[in-house]
Amino acid sequence: MGGRPSHPRFKLAVNVGARQLSGTDFIATVEKALTETGANPSLLALELTEHVMLDDIDEVSATMGRLKELGVRFALDDFGTGYSSLSYLKRLPFDTLKIDRSFVRDIETDPNDREIVQTILNIARSLKVSVIAEGVETELQALLLRQLGCHAFQGFYFAGPAPLEIFLAALHGQSEVADGGKAPLAAAS
Repeated sequence: MGGRPSHPRFKLAVNVGARQLSGTDFIATVEKALTETGANPSLLALELTEHVMLDDIDEVSATMGRLKELGVRFALDDFGTGYSSLSYLKRLPFDTLKIDRSFVRDIETDPNDREIVQTILNIARSLKVSVIAEGVETELQALLLRQLGCHAFQGFYFAGPAPLEIFLAALHGQSEVADGGKAPLAAAS
């Protein structure tokens, strides 16, 4: 997919590993990709897990800061499963928290998971960052998350992984995905 993006409001999230983020040419690689594609940097979110930040938080912070200057956004993936999530929220410029699927999985039956999700949503609101719930597999999970104040989701309830051709066809509204017509996109309500 070269050239200008045909969906100017389409957001792209990319998982970034520790080696990539700490590589000396990572910032240049991101800059080059943005320049070559003409993509709006504010529509690019780099997703990091806490494991990425364990080695050198100062280096991670500096890299994130330089990319934020370009307009790139950051998401903390699998939020709530690491050892010091709150210290990362305080020190690093995240735009989005992604609630880990382990809290979503039993939200229908476990009041503790509902309380944890509510707490994460409250933290996000206080810090003025957005939230995406991961691992949404049922309509009831989506409903309960909406009732708690979460309005962005990803998971098999909406669609599973799809080959690029099917994803692009669904994106362009040219066909339906075989799993009941759900497009392979994250959902927001």
